[in-house]
Amino acid sequence: MNASEAVYKAILDSGVDFVTSVPCANLKTVLNYLNDDKDIQHIPVTREEEGIGVCAGAYLGGRKTALLMQNSGLGNSINAIGSLVKVYKIPILIIISHRGDLKEKISAQIPMGQWTKKLLETVEIPYFSPKTPDEAYKLIKDASELSINMEYPVAILLDALYWEHAK
Repeated sequence: MNASEAVYKAILDSGVDFVTSVPCANLKTVLNYLNDDKDIQHIPVTREEEGIGVCAGAYLGGRKTALLMQNSGLGNSINAIGSLVKVYKIPILIIISHRGDLKEKISAQIPMGQWTKKLLETVEIPYFSPKTPDEAYKLIKDASELSINMEYPVAILLDALYWEHAK
């Protein structure tokens, strides 16, 4: 199982049936799998906070949700996390392609890459950073369950070392 297959299969096996996403090169294959899957409703959005809001509405409508995004948009979603999902106890599995860390070639990605974990800690979102597809499969399933039990988002950070398993 490669990196993208592990993420996709873990989403399926977690019982997630509603996904929002913001475009990301690392997540492209996963997003294509989701688009082709008739058992999951996939709603592409233009901004991360929009994805948080759409997931919140879907959850209130009885769906089990996930948001797929790049960490560069995490800052955009902070207000929606604090004023919506924290207040109303809304679980969301957030799968984040973590740019700006090791092996980053685009300098503009580096600041948010350095701040991502601190931002998640500040808004009290637990996160896990799998390094292999097998570990990602397990941690995504565990994070989904933890999010439901906590009634709050839980994040998975997939860095450059993880995406080396893409093939």
